[in-house]
Amino acid sequence: MNFTRQRWARQVVSAVIGLALGAATVLARAQADEKVAWDALRQGAVLLVRHANAPGVGDPADFKLGDCRTQRNLDQTGREQARQLGEQFASHQIAVGAVLTSQWCRTKETAEIAFPNRGREDASFNSFFGDSDSQPEQTAAALKILKQWKGPGALVVVTHQVNITASTGVVPTSSEGVVVRPKADGIDVVGRLTP
Repeated sequence: MNFTRQRWARQVVSAVIGLALGAATVLARAQADEKVAWDALRQGAVLLVRHANAPGVGDPADFKLGDCRTQRNLDQTGREQARQLGEQFASHQIAVGAVLTSQWCRTKETAEIAFPNRGREDASFNSFFGDSDSQPEQTAAALKILKQWKGPGALVVVTHQVNITASTGVVPTSSEGVVVRPKADGIDVVGRLTP
């Protein structure tokens, strides 16, 4: 009986050590991924960032593009995430060449908090969550803009999860960014920046 308990205790300790080592490896990879992403932005890459936290899914039935009162908007957590995004750019000394947003209020507010007075609307980055038929044409228009980016500085695009996923295959969380580099036939995903 005593031998069985000791064996069980050793197995538990081994499992805990294995989990800790696994978590440390994942963390080290994530940190290396972020370093590569920040370096790429310093060299003029593109950041596709999902708008900061705006509770809910999709938009209300009475949604009107020009009326923020009818849309999902940032909550306090979202405003804090947007502020932190701007601070991260400053602390990593990233020069911002341009900031594009969709026409949705939550993307414009994310951009305004992170990069005051820099955001410019571009319908190519509007959400097609409720209109999947427009996805191929809209994604092609967005990719054309991204492929043409030459700097100087990084291009920041504040858009929606569906748009980022269609362009990169990555499903970002609120305020998460995907760093990409333009290339002749599309874009390469360089890394991800978590909020």
